[in-house]
Amino acid sequence: MRHRQRLIMEAEPEPRKKGKTDVAENITEFGTTRLPLQKSPIQTLVIIGQIEGHVVLPSQNKTTKYEHVIPQLVAIEENPDIEGLLLVLNTVGGDVEAGLALSEMVASLSKPTVSLVLGGGHSIGVPVAVAADYSFIAPTATMTIHPIRMNGLVIGVPQTYEYLDKMQDRVVRFVTQHSHIDEHTFRELMFRTGELARDIGTVLVGQDAVDVHLIDEVGGIEDALRKMHELLPPREARKKKAHRQAKPH
Repeated sequence: MRHRQRLIMEAEPEPRKKGKTDVAENITEFGTTRLPLQKSPIQTLVIIGQIEGHVVLPSQNKTTKYEHVIPQLVAIEENPDIEGLLLVLNTVGGDVEAGLALSEMVASLSKPTVSLVLGGGHSIGVPVAVAADYSFIAPTATMTIHPIRMNGLVIGVPQTYEYLDKMQDRVVRFVTQHSHIDEHTFRELMFRTGELARDIGTVLVGQDAVDVHLIDEVGGIEDALRKMHELLPPREARKKKAHRQAKPH
């Protein structure tokens, strides 16, 4: 009996040592993680599904809630250990004002940013993708450019054509200021007929988005991380900065 008990005890796995964590444990509720684990200066932020704004979407919808992402962006700007942001998108679009708010915040970060469109970066996902310092799109990923469509009430008043027109101008202005596409080309893509069965607009696939100068380059995770490291401050400068911060005042 004693012999059997000793065998059972020996077969039990050792408890995990403190400090060792799985990748899954480093992923927060809001879809962010430091890569790879704690030692990387790069933070990732994932924009997936539909960008949820002022109206709560049904529970079965996959959403990115802008009130969750905004504090994450503030934390990235404030945290001295984070030196760059990798923004990964697979979104169908969503709330226009929420998408623009996220785009403005990404564009105003003082730290280097790189975006990567995987799957799709549609509608208001276009400004979010181009808000980064440098943008990538996967070869099979798509981006849909179309005019703004909104229903219901915004800030308590029925929408008028003038209001939608001004909102659309905001989107056009942001995209053309943060990418290499010109306004004429972007509006032409937005109002093109014949590509979408029940709507006007244009679908760009991979290289198409690069050809019109909306996205900088076709690539994947490896390319995005390579570019991210190119944009980061030199390693020696990072070491000196960390050494200064570690010194007691």
